[in-house]
Amino acid sequence: MERLKVLAIAVATGRVGYVFLIGGNLKDWGMSRKASRSSTLAAGQTQKWIDDLRPDVVVTEKLDGSRKGEKSQGLIAAIARVAEHNYLMDVAVARIRAFENKYEEALAYAREFPEIAPWLPRKRRFFDPEPRSTVYVEALALAKQVLGGPTLQPVVA
Repeated sequence: MERLKVLAIAVATGRVGYVFLIGGNLKDWGMSRKASRSSTLAAGQTQKWIDDLRPDVVVTEKLDGSRKGEKSQGLIAAIARVAEHNYLMDVAVARIRAFENKYEEALAYAREFPEIAPWLPRKRRFFDPEPRSTVYVEALALAKQVLGGPTLQPVVA
C-alpha cells in the first residue's frame, strides 16, 4: 500500500509555512515571508511546493468559522485554489485548539515528532512578536486532523 503524502499549509501574520508528511512521518517543512504579501505570491509559492514535493493531499484551514483576518483568509483561499487546479485532494479542516496555547501544543507535537525540537517556539513576553516557528505548529495541527491518530494530550510539567 502506498503511503499518503500530505502537504499542510498554514498562514500566520507575515508568513506562510508548510509541513510535509509521508505515511504520517514528518519529512520536510519550510516557510516563506514573501508568500504572505499577496494572494498571487502565496499561490506561486504553493505551486512551487506542490511541484517539488508531489503531495497527494493539500490541507488548509477551513475558512468558515476561522479566526484569521481578511488578508490571511484570502491567502488561504488562494492556496486552496492552487491545490484544486492541480487536481489534488484539497482538504480544509477547522483549526481545533485543544491546548491552552501554541507553546503547550508545540511541546506535545515534539513528543511525537522529535525532529521539530530545534524550532519549538519559546514562550513570548506580551510585548514580543509571535515566534515565526508557530506557523509550523499550526501546519502540523492541520495535518494531524487529516491523518487521524491519537489525540495529543497537554504536557504536564
